[in-house]
Amino acid sequence: MSRLDRLWAGWRGEYVEGLTGEAAPAAAPEGCIFCAILAGDAPDEETYVLWRDPSGLAAAILNAYPYGSGHLMVMPVRHCASPEDLSGQEGVALWAAITDAVRAVRRAYSPDGLNVGANLGRAAGAGIPDHLHMHVLPRWSGDTNFMTAVAETRVLPEPLHVTYGKLRATWPR
Repeated sequence: MSRLDRLWAGWRGEYVEGLTGEAAPAAAPEGCIFCAILAGDAPDEETYVLWRDPSGLAAAILNAYPYGSGHLMVMPVRHCASPEDLSGQEGVALWAAITDAVRAVRRAYSPDGLNVGANLGRAAGAGIPDHLHMHVLPRWSGDTNFMTAVAETRVLPEPLHVTYGKLRATWPR
């Protein structure tokens, strides 16, 4: 078992705090791509909305820039940035949608495993940090290859409309 070395640099704390300052206010919903998609008039098939909660609290959308085939996002419909901003009902609806997303991905792709998670804030890797969304994506043993490691490129074996069809057909509700 290897040991992870640590280099303590206490001065970095003050430096990082100075860079981040106060958190910027959340973007207005009209500037949010997720809010625009969920409130828009375009058919769900065109915007890759896989599912909408009948109560209007949660939704599932394909990731337009997927890590791999089957990568989708589950989110509250209401514009909020963090789990602690959710109402109790929104939290229940979101978790039920995540569970259904896992079921759909398993049925559609039979992966060896799944990643389920969120990147909260830009520093954590969130591309859209102001609208909470949970990623659900299938994983297979050995699914990283030289393209990702060397060329920083992902090879996706199917177009988004095929992924949409597979997941829509296997969505539990």
